[in-house]
Amino acid sequence: MVSLDDAVTARLERGGSRYEILVDPNLVQAWKDDPESVLLSDLLATEEIWSDAKAGDRPTSEALEGAFGSTDLIICVERILSQGSIQLTTAQRKQMVVEKMKQIVTEISLTATDPKTRLPHPQTRIENALSEVRFRADPFLSVERQVQDAIDLLKPVIPLQFISVKLAFKIPGKDYGGVQQLLRDSLQREQWLDDGSWACVVEVPGGMRNEIISRVANRSSGLEVKELD
Repeated sequence: MVSLDDAVTARLERGGSRYEILVDPNLVQAWKDDPESVLLSDLLATEEIWSDAKAGDRPTSEALEGAFGSTDLIICVERILSQGSIQLTTAQRKQMVVEKMKQIVTEISLTATDPKTRLPHPQTRIENALSEVRFRADPFLSVERQVQDAIDLLKPVIPLQFISVKLAFKIPGKDYGGVQQLLRDSLQREQWLDDGSWACVVEVPGGMRNEIISRVANRSSGLEVKELD
């Protein structure tokens, strides 16, 4: 359960009356994307519906029945979250926008490359370009929903290419467990070699090339790697 100090107000106005709940702002979008992924006990600061949370005023049961057709907490909370608005302070909204922008920039840098160098654009270059095209991150929309809009705005400003690269790794057998766990989602083929080492081929977005090599190197100092045509 989020603390009262960190909670913000979610508000729905219905029939001239106001209905409020106190929620964790960071979990609201996660709930909207997948309600099953968030427990209401984690999202709510108090298991109450308020007519004025600051004043501590509660609506009557009759008012809840009229507004939501039920007095059930879950039904009322779901309606407020899906149809209402989140009341953020200027500082809270600014911080959430900054965090969401970082996530969007990171996602683009991990998937897009510069066609000339086949390397990722530096994140500062992406940030500056997004500022130039006046892209605004929405704190309550998922990164996935906003990345494509950001890319569409970026394309006239900086060259972006979305390619996959194949990397062949060879590592000592003693390092197999940690490296295989890291690469398993992108593995194309793998085999054990006669000298006891493990070799594999993975396919990853071009922007993740250096990041993947660095992560493998952290788990196996004796790696060999080359990029395949």
